[in-house]
Amino acid sequence: MATHHLDITKEHCPMTFVKTKLKLAQIAEGDILEVLLSEGEPLNNVPRSATEQGFKVLEITKIEGNIYKVIIQK
Repeated sequence: MATHHLDITKEHCPMTFVKTKLKLAQIAEGDILEVLLSEGEPLNNVPRSATEQGFKVLEITKIEGNIYKVIIQK
């Protein structure tokens, strides 16, 4: 099981989940994707959309300021 990283802190919805979904498509089943994103719409939409698409959101952690890390398992 590998861990992959994606920084979408500069992206805006709907591109935040589009980029997350594209990255998830590139990784193996069971792998972990750590996504850095901003609070607000990205923080609300990415975990919800990932869950709706059948991925497992393992953790959401505030890193600093308005930046969060969302850990998703494919």
